[in-house]
Amino acid sequence: MESGVVAVNNNINNYESKATSTITIKGILSLLMESIDDENCDGGGSKKRVISLGMGDPTLTTLFHTPKVVEEAVADALQSRKFHGYAPTAGLLQARIAIAEYLSRDLPYQLSRDDVFITCGCTQAIDVSVAMLARPGANILLPRPGFPIYELCAAFRGVEVRHYDLLPEKGWEVDLDAVEALADQNTVALAIINPGNPCGNVYSYHHLEKIAETAKRVGTIVISDEVYGHLAFGSKPFVPMGVFGSTVPVLTLGSLSKRWIVPGWRLGWFVTNDPSGTFREPKVVERIKKYFDLLGGPATFLQAAVPQIIANTEEIFFEKTIDNLRHTADICCKEIEDIPCIFCPYKPEGSMAMMVKLNLSLLEDISDDIDFCFKLAKEESVIILPGTAVGLKDWLRITFAADPSALGEVKNQ
Repeated sequence: MESGVVAVNNNINNYESKATSTITIKGILSLLMESIDDENCDGGGSKKRVISLGMGDPTLTTLFHTPKVVEEAVADALQSRKFHGYAPTAGLLQARIAIAEYLSRDLPYQLSRDDVFITCGCTQAIDVSVAMLARPGANILLPRPGFPIYELCAAFRGVEVRHYDLLPEKGWEVDLDAVEALADQNTVALAIINPGNPCGNVYSYHHLEKIAETAKRVGTIVISDEVYGHLAFGSKPFVPMGVFGSTVPVLTLGSLSKRWIVPGWRLGWFVTNDPSGTFREPKVVERIKKYFDLLGGPATFLQAAVPQIIANTEEIFFEKTIDNLRHTADICCKEIEDIPCIFCPYKPEGSMAMMVKLNLSLLEDISDDIDFCFKLAKEESVIILPGTAVGLKDWLRITFAADPSALGEVKNQ
């Protein structure tokens, strides 16, 4: 078994030595799961329970539940027998209208159905945004730490990645000076994630305004990944980047996945926030439409359920989700305070994950974050994502959308 673990560690180290575009979170988590020794037992002779704080899937817990009205909306659409055929490639009209109205609630202008395209989750929306902007010599500015799917999509499209840092001492704000230094005439987009994955940060109105002004100054657009939109439970409310669409064109990416606790449904959106009309130029519109002709969207009956899902989900469901996330984040931070080798520079205020710093000087026989996570998995059956996977060596990403009992149990493993 030891040789197998070494081999797995070598695989991960090979990831690290290559471009970050080769790394996927699911790939590393799969390797971590494989490294768990099935023969590893506690003192009583029974196997230790595997505790996973690596995957951002709230359905894996007993704390977060999909509301019944959401399930009923899908059942109604399916049982109507009206949605067994193909949907338009841009998405069902009623779904696009409903999403436009939903997103417009938080904007100073009204989105139209023509601004909205339905995607297979936010992941496909990410790929669409990169594909739409790709051209010879293009580069894209991505956050570090960030979500590695962006790097993977850029690698496939031949787009150069330039990383700007998020600043932990400033609540993981964007290093705007770095953005200005990195951008040039070939920069096609500045990507942000808000609320933040993997950092658990929420950007203030003022900081988003400065991001928009910076993007305008360097002559690029903003891709705003808002898959965790509205999942903010700290001092700062969630503000969509589209609020600043009059300052700089914004591509908003999102989905039902996190807010409605349905990540497996893979229903997302790609939205142009552009009241000034940049994206409405005929060539741009035609390019987007033609690209969507190549894609297969979510199941037609899922799209048909969207208007009912948005209209019928009660506010109390969202409030309960926020309360649960605040509670589990508090537990996670409290438990971390008692672990000397881990330091949390910023208490999360949103999303479902946080970054913590690993102090290797307090650990014996641990070479880096990857080594730490593999030994934690093998010896204690606890899965945590190494920071290298999201671009920050010797840090850890912890998912706190977990059962409170599991968060407390980790410390005692």
